[in-house]
Amino acid sequence: MSDRGLQLARDKMQAAGVAPAAIETFTRFYRLLESGETGLVREDDVEPLTGLQRHADLEISEADAADALARTAIVKLNGGLGTSMGMDRAKSLLTVREGADGEQLTFLDVIVGQVREARRRTGARLPLILMNSFRTRDDSLAALARYDDLAVEGLPLDFLQNREPKLLADTLEPVEWPADPSLEWCPPGHGDLYPALHASGVVRALLDAGFRYACVSNSDNLGAAPDGEIAAWFAASGAPYAAEMCRKTPADVKGGQLVVRKSDGRIMQRETAQTHPDDLDVSLDAERHPYFHTNNLWFDLEALAAELDRTGGVLELPLIRNEKTVDPTDPSSPKVVQIESAMGAAVAVFEGATAIEVGRERFLPVKTTNDLLVLRSDVYELTDDYRLVAQVDAPLVKLSGVYKTIARFDERFPGGAPSLREATSLTVEGDWTFGSGVRVIGDGRLPDAGSPQTVPDGALVTAAGVQG
Repeated sequence: MSDRGLQLARDKMQAAGVAPAAIETFTRFYRLLESGETGLVREDDVEPLTGLQRHADLEISEADAADALARTAIVKLNGGLGTSMGMDRAKSLLTVREGADGEQLTFLDVIVGQVREARRRTGARLPLILMNSFRTRDDSLAALARYDDLAVEGLPLDFLQNREPKLLADTLEPVEWPADPSLEWCPPGHGDLYPALHASGVVRALLDAGFRYACVSNSDNLGAAPDGEIAAWFAASGAPYAAEMCRKTPADVKGGQLVVRKSDGRIMQRETAQTHPDDLDVSLDAERHPYFHTNNLWFDLEALAAELDRTGGVLELPLIRNEKTVDPTDPSSPKVVQIESAMGAAVAVFEGATAIEVGRERFLPVKTTNDLLVLRSDVYELTDDYRLVAQVDAPLVKLSGVYKTIARFDERFPGGAPSLREATSLTVEGDWTFGSGVRVIGDGRLPDAGSPQTVPDGALVTAAGVQG
């Protein structure tokens, strides 16, 4: 049964023009899946990763930082559509800030600003290359077209991630969904970085252009700005690979972590989806496992090229089995399995891989409208070099389901985000539209009144609700 399923899936991928390395990667994971592999990493088999070098303690000269950045490229994972927020185009085209001249800035605008300012300060060529999906490519490249100084000669502005079929959970055969055939496909997770790089030839092109290092991060994480100090630390380490890690806070209940495998002492990654339910509490224990993974990675391009050439782009990453429905918006639609992998799992592939502790300013992802409200608020200031700098500790925001999609979210903040600098948290349980000049003080809370309500212009929101 599964042999038939695999052949049908391979045929479907070949007919769609999926890169051979991606098909072989899918085949490897399929065999693991049919063998009953879950990808779970048990707590008894690992030790915590502790005692990392701190970014804050680095002593790097400006010359060394500039030299390392001159040999570095910036790669942004830009395949996400923001479907969890009701979007149908690249999430990186979502407005996140207002510029000094009143211009509305998207994720991509801020990223480009960070790269151009780093070039101006250091003289580095600093290429910016996006890993796009078929559904984000055209819009994203069109958005970059107005930056006529962005491209670096001899290098592309992007390369394409792959796609793979969703599999029926009971047969492991590719699902058919005539109502919307695009839903028959899914992205293979961030681990697709490696076959996509191999198929595109981007790593070799970077090496031929004189670059030695690459920093890879998500396009929705504006904290991962070009950083010469980390680049210099990585260059001096001689490591083939490094991950940026943050210390956990009480709000960090999800996200991958690095652990040390007892069997061989290798560092490895454990995603939330790879954590056994019995181990979940201990995995979240900040005293035992003090760091979480930012998904900001550094690569020695020579080491990466050698591994991609050796494996044909098929790195031996752990399987992540992700069960969903074929139509994510319809829980009654057929159950499917999506085969995924994490790019950070390559830490176990590269001997001598390492990690560094970075501050929270390097990790500002936007996964929900809760995150977006904080990022748009006065908690952050956008500096001249396009970095988002927190002015206070970011409050914990919990908005009701009314605000889940970006269209409904924007409708309820017509005057912009409320002031959150004096807030420790904001909980909105009902349907509230915010006027302009609203301030949240302490633990702000707006209860569900049973019908749509309005917070007046200039009002205060406190634990007691609307004041004034």
